[in-house]
Amino acid sequence: MRITLEHTEDAAQNIKTFWFKPERPVQYTAGQFIELILPHDKPDKRGSRRWFTLSSSPSEPMLSITTKRAIENGSTFKQTLLALKPGDSVMMSEPMGDFVLPKDPLQPLVFIAGGIGVTPMRSMIKWLHDSQEQRTVKLLYAAANLNEVAFRDIFNAYGVPTELILSEAPKNWNGHTGRLDANKILELAPNVDKKLYYISGPEPMVEGISKALSDLGVDKRRILGDFFPNYVGL
Repeated sequence: MRITLEHTEDAAQNIKTFWFKPERPVQYTAGQFIELILPHDKPDKRGSRRWFTLSSSPSEPMLSITTKRAIENGSTFKQTLLALKPGDSVMMSEPMGDFVLPKDPLQPLVFIAGGIGVTPMRSMIKWLHDSQEQRTVKLLYAAANLNEVAFRDIFNAYGVPTELILSEAPKNWNGHTGRLDANKILELAPNVDKKLYYISGPEPMVEGISKALSDLGVDKRRILGDFFPNYVGL
């Protein structure tokens, strides 16, 4: 499917959202991902294709992806993506994936995001806000610093209780600091009421926290992971 860039916007420091108009209406579920195909001259070994979770909601007329800008030595794909201008077209696969909201609206949810892993949470929470569906959701959001915290307006609009965990906290910060681990997660969102734990972020984080939560007694069937390949930092 061909999609055309409409505009970009800064979601936070070093984080940019790309809004695309599809050539035809796209049916998808909040939290799903796509493959973006971006041919370019002399691609590096990572090639011209990437997986992205859609940060947009099905309630929005356009599709969006959100990515972190490499400060230096970015891939040729990322350089080409950042160089796109409104009106430029690229190819996209059909949306796919099962990192989506459960059918039971009474199921309590804990969203655990590491850095740019917050994108599917933005999609799902925006959809809940626009559809006026009330669910019990808590967000644990680990970021490098306050400047790299994205989508707070959407989370605040839906009234999502949010706990920020910063690895580089400012001097006057009274919140959580350091790295987010399973013990901290269960301290902030105890394993009661059959919560579902949704974990999204770098692959080592998702795999490590998923295993640690299971080791601490969380039923594996209540842990859902969505990792970002080749992305290792917050």
